[in-house]
Amino acid sequence: MEHKEKDMKWTTLDSEYLFRRPWLTARKDRVGLPNGHIIEEYYVLEYPDWINVIAITPDDRFVFVRQYRYALGKTVNEIVAGVCEEGEDPLETAKRELMEETGYGGGEWTKTATLSANASAMSNLTHCYIARGVELIGGRCLDEGEDLEVCLFSREEVRGMLERGEIWQSLMAAPLWKMFAEEK
Repeated sequence: MEHKEKDMKWTTLDSEYLFRRPWLTARKDRVGLPNGHIIEEYYVLEYPDWINVIAITPDDRFVFVRQYRYALGKTVNEIVAGVCEEGEDPLETAKRELMEETGYGGGEWTKTATLSANASAMSNLTHCYIARGVELIGGRCLDEGEDLEVCLFSREEVRGMLERGEIWQSLMAAPLWKMFAEEK
């Protein structure tokens, strides 16, 4: 049977904002599906786009941050991540966040993936980068809500954390796994 592309776009029949905050907006929509069905309450969480960075030093050390994640109740190791400011290019966000959180910068940057945390309910994307050859070039500039340590890990240590399920954030694990898969 031949596959034909068909328009599967839903129609927004009504939309109501439940609340709006700088980092999260919740919306309730009434939507119509192409098959005629109507969903009376469909919830969408609007976030700004995010970035994350796999930063690697010239001596092949991975730059991570260690911080407490309140929702999980765990202190975890993560790659650098952050929020795109309105109108800011994701690559510029990634470079800014790496410098602010770690003091590392420079290097050669490549976009490795664009991911959705939850395409059914969240409106934003995460832009993932690899920065090779980064060096400590400045001081950190943390936001009020950031309390983190900078950690350098070997390639083997990062691979081990992935294999043991110690990289909790899926949007960070995915580009790391992709990088390791592509190196084979």
